Amino acid sequence: MTPPEGKRIKKVVLAYSGGLDTSVILRWLQTTYGCEVVTFTADLGQGEELEPARKKAEMFGVKEIFVEDLRETFVKDFVFPMFRANTLYEGQYLLGTSIARPLIAQRQIEIAEAVGADAVAHGATGKGNDQVRFELAYYALKPDITVIAPWREWDLTSRTRLLAFAEDNQIPVTKDKRGEAPFSVDANLLHSSSEGKILEDPAVPPEELVFQRTIAPEDAPDVATEITVDFMSGDPVAINGEAMSPATLLTKLNELGRANGIGRLDLVENRFVGMKSRGIYETPGGTILLTAHRSIESITLDREAMHLKDSLMPRYAEILYNGFWFSPERRMLQALIDTSQHSVSGRVRLKLYKGNVICVGRESPNSLYDTRVVTFEEDQGAYNQQDAQGFIKLNALRLRLGAQIGRRGGSL
Repeated sequence: MTPPEGKRIKKVVLAYSGGLDTSVILRWLQTTYGCEVVTFTADLGQGEELEPARKKAEMFGVKEIFVEDLRETFVKDFVFPMFRANTLYEGQYLLGTSIARPLIAQRQIEIAEAVGADAVAHGATGKGNDQVRFELAYYALKPDITVIAPWREWDLTSRTRLLAFAEDNQIPVTKDKRGEAPFSVDANLLHSSSEGKILEDPAVPPEELVFQRTIAPEDAPDVATEITVDFMSGDPVAINGEAMSPATLLTKLNELGRANGIGRLDLVENRFVGMKSRGIYETPGGTILLTAHRSIESITLDREAMHLKDSLMPRYAEILYNGFWFSPERRMLQALIDTSQHSVSGRVRLKLYKGNVICVGRESPNSLYDTRVVTFEEDQGAYNQQDAQGFIKLNALRLRLGAQIGRRGGSL
């Protein structure tokens, strides 16, 4: 194999998981480009031991190996800002994969600059969204960086060829990889996603073996779990009165969600590259957090501020899904969203029951809810109901004028 014409790479930073695909990529980079490879493995809470990745990199002769715990950064600087917007892509997806890619890419670029690398590489395929997310982030952070995307360059276009390359280069292949893998999995502290193979037919329900982060709702306890979540300026800070760091808090919510069968989603989504795909997502802690955050916002946000924020959320979600985390439009929207959260502090009480998250109470020192105004009892002059007459007539004016024109045969 020879590198594409014009590409002469001395050192490349590879986003390395230690799995078969990125191990093949590591060796392929060494043999094809004849370059030094630096590996970067991020702990984002995927639940896997990362030391084997270090040992594999050492086996390939890699001299500069970065294995880093980024869980707190991931939750504090990426997950929480996203949840301030109550972000859902296409009304359902909590963006667990999308939000992890900019952090990995950011750290890759930082490492590349630190070690003097002239290129970065990733293991995303040419059909998916992740290639876009990684590369948009690379170019936004370092415009002159060279990006190597092996799946778009090499001739290892089948699993058979990939395994043959692995065997020829003494790359360990676990036995289950020799057969057809039932589906592919991506995981981090926010979620796990499964897609492909046995999940490709959207008419066929997923088997229970697909689910890794949650028990089935029907197997959850028959008694609800009651919890409180405290917020400070839009971010969760405590569960049941116990203050926790961002990653610790999300881990605890994941445990609670798992035990109560919360956070499963079977979704057919529209990929940025143009095709539809079916994925099985599990976001137990995030699903609880979304309900809790919306509940505290319901008493602390002004009506028009809330409605404006909700109207912008689909655009914000699309920006994140498509990989534009480092774009000016995301930063602009984030500034607006973050400004809205200054008063979003207080406590939410929730019941977790067989896949459901139910808000049963919310309180805040910044609450805009006033019982003197909304009460069905005597409001002691806090609200003059006669004022509603003029309010209604003013809002009905255009409707009345339109109706008069309609009766005369005009168009509305």
